[in-house]
Amino acid sequence: MVLNIPETVDLDEKEAKTMLAANLYEAGKLSLGQAAELAGYSKRTFMELLGNYNVSVFNYDAKALESDIENAKRYHI
Repeated sequence: MVLNIPETVDLDEKEAKTMLAANLYEAGKLSLGQAAELAGYSKRTFMELLGNYNVSVFNYDAKALESDIENAKRYHI
């Protein structure tokens, strides 16, 4: 894939890949590992960078999160 980004946009290739990877991760199109690989970072580094793009590491939709909370309420220590 080739993207033609206007020269007036202050964006280098690394940042473009990271932005794309963050958005694809947020949309659920890529796993964390796949997105990190696309961006060219380790998982740990990519996780740290996600905050720069307002993307949560915890990529749960509201329904899945509610289900996990309900399941957790059933267990007592």
